[in-house]
Amino acid sequence: MRRWHIETHRTDRVGWLRAAVLGANDGIISIAGLVVGVAASGADARTVLGSGIAGIVAGAMSMAAGEYVSVQSQADTERADIAKETRELAEEPDAELQELAHIYTQRGLTPDLAKQVAQQLTAHDALGAHARDELGITESLRARPLQAALASAAAFATGAVLPIAAVQLAPAGRIEPVVVAVTVAALLLSGGLAARVGGAGIVRGALRVGFWGAMAMAAAALIGRLFDVQV
Repeated sequence: MRRWHIETHRTDRVGWLRAAVLGANDGIISIAGLVVGVAASGADARTVLGSGIAGIVAGAMSMAAGEYVSVQSQADTERADIAKETRELAEEPDAELQELAHIYTQRGLTPDLAKQVAQQLTAHDALGAHARDELGITESLRARPLQAALASAAAFATGAVLPIAAVQLAPAGRIEPVVVAVTVAALLLSGGLAARVGGAGIVRGALRVGFWGAMAMAAAALIGRLFDVQV
């Protein structure tokens, strides 16, 4: 008896993984900058903590809203294209069949085989064939606004907890270097985890995120010095 070869792929994770990586990195960097700035002003620990928590709530909501609106725009575009294909299949089925056959010819099939494949796929699921092979829309890669919004907000909040914890645990007068060190370490960790989930090299992923996060913090510190403001 023949057994089917079952494969698992990571493309199903693309929708939430991108949003989660962005949210986590943004949470780590933005809240680190916020709490360091408030602490540097001479505020007490309670004020720093309150500012950090407010930043987490506002930032998580902002990330969720931004991701939802952005991905929803993609979903709207996909729906519009599918609606257009639906109309064209109803009004010009022969032209759509030829278009599908031409796509397969361009991919290397002979004209006769391409026509045969197009006919069979059209008979099975015409709209699905055009969505996949003409528009590049597949079930695993379709826009999922709510999933992206939730992943981004949750990742932001999770990442933002780290610099706040560093502030609370740092010795008096050492808040800034401790938060910077914890932030860079957290960015390396998040980059490595994201690479692991996505199937990429862990070291390369960690260094990539850590490098750009460190650059962002260095840029913020430079701007602060230019304006004679502690960050």
